[in-house]
Amino acid sequence: MNSNIYRKIMVATDGSELVKKAVDTAVEVAKLSEAKLYAVYVVSSGGGSMAHPRDVGWEKAMKEHLATEGKEATAYVETAGKAADVEVESVILEGSPAHEIIDFAEKNDIDLIVMGTLGRTGIQKFLLGSVAQNVVRHSRKAVLVVKGMEAK
Repeated sequence: MNSNIYRKIMVATDGSELVKKAVDTAVEVAKLSEAKLYAVYVVSSGGGSMAHPRDVGWEKAMKEHLATEGKEATAYVETAGKAADVEVESVILEGSPAHEIIDFAEKNDIDLIVMGTLGRTGIQKFLLGSVAQNVVRHSRKAVLVVKGMEAK
């Protein structure tokens, strides 16, 4: 079923168990469409430098940890893509997750953004916001949100 609708698909991943369902969905859609899949992980920037110079070491260690986590998360997508004979390109970005996802999709002519949702509710959702919700609200590209299965 070669479709010209989806030539480039992006899956935003954070490496969590909840997002694996979105990865599986993105791989399946890419396979059916014979599309290229981009595995995107965003290292969230903390929004400024720390007050104390000694905190810079902590900030650097955290960024390194998140970059390693990003490599593992995108490697999972690569493995799933390879098993399904889907071409995958991994991309690690830094900044505000929703903004970076939307910006990458625009600059790279992505046809479909696939994202998982963590299913946060109540005060947790209010305080933390939802990356998926922000992408859906602000992206000019098609967005498929896949509800993750709750970890037990």
